[in-house]
Amino acid sequence: MTDHRARRIAARTTPVLLCLLLLFFVLVATGLSDRATGRMAAETLIRVTLVVGFWIFAGNSGVISFGHAAFACVGAYVSAWLTLNPQMKSLLLTGLPDWLAQADWPVLLAALAAGVVAALLACVTGAAILRLSGIAASIATFAFLAMINTIWANWTPVTGGTSSVVGLARYTNSWVALGWACGAILAAAVYGASASGLALRATRDDEVAASASGIDRYRHRLLAFTISAFFCGIGGALLGHFIGVLNPDTFYLSLTFLMLAMLVVGGIGSLSGAVVGVLVVSLAVEALVRLEKGFTIGSAQFSLPAGSQEILIGIAMIVVLVFRPAGLMAGRELALPARWIRRVAKGGASLRPDKY
Repeated sequence: MTDHRARRIAARTTPVLLCLLLLFFVLVATGLSDRATGRMAAETLIRVTLVVGFWIFAGNSGVISFGHAAFACVGAYVSAWLTLNPQMKSLLLTGLPDWLAQADWPVLLAALAAGVVAALLACVTGAAILRLSGIAASIATFAFLAMINTIWANWTPVTGGTSSVVGLARYTNSWVALGWACGAILAAAVYGASASGLALRATRDDEVAASASGIDRYRHRLLAFTISAFFCGIGGALLGHFIGVLNPDTFYLSLTFLMLAMLVVGGIGSLSGAVVGVLVVSLAVEALVRLEKGFTIGSAQFSLPAGSQEILIGIAMIVVLVFRPAGLMAGRELALPARWIRRVAKGGASLRPDKY
């Protein structure tokens, strides 16, 4: 087997290894028989879906988007409109059209619909935003996030406004979230290896050379933006059905900052960096939350000041950017070494019967 083919086969093991890593994480979390740990595991896997969706665009294009939390917001509310009990909708969301007010969909179909609506919104808005480049595109995505938050906070008859929408079915547990997270990872790996993904990364690495080669940067960015929004919309729906309560501020600056922190810490240059960043930051946040609640050493009680987790996560981001700007994974992917693939192939070849 040639070195090139061995490297290609090794690269295909990345999504499998990442899914196995998440499976191990769930098994450990559920094996602890701690309800709080189980909820942390489910929330972490929802974040994997969101951040991997975010990475499909930001990681491949090199454009930092501040607007992907808006797609999660739209997805969460679309799922709520489709699954919430009609009697509850008649009390909380009086402005819904009749066909939507009477809708009572299964959560699985509603989550897929949430992703589709988010993707359609991304296709429409991205057609304008992605004509910009660099910091101008990033600022435009932040303006889009602010616009969605303002509309959702004031569209009271349809979204409930700043009052929380309650009564969502608690559909999302660790295993459901694991399935969606693995689906997002596989989709991200397939897109990254596709012709569009390779072309988009070429525009990220050398825009002038890519343009000279005839690569249509705008078209590939819009496709990645749309696929990315689909998984963020599903992630928003999962988060809504995990918490059971919706509020527009849940999908605003705090979620945007958290997604960016996870991507920066893990490394925006690889899919493995996105997943590892979610795991590391989520475990750190969980530890800090428990420290804020207090702990006992001997007869003394200690606790961190409220809000310490945001400050410490911000400090961690600064430290990573200073000492390891490419993130923990530094652009590398988790994959079986190519030499192992060659060794296995060579061993298999030696077992074949001789040809006469």
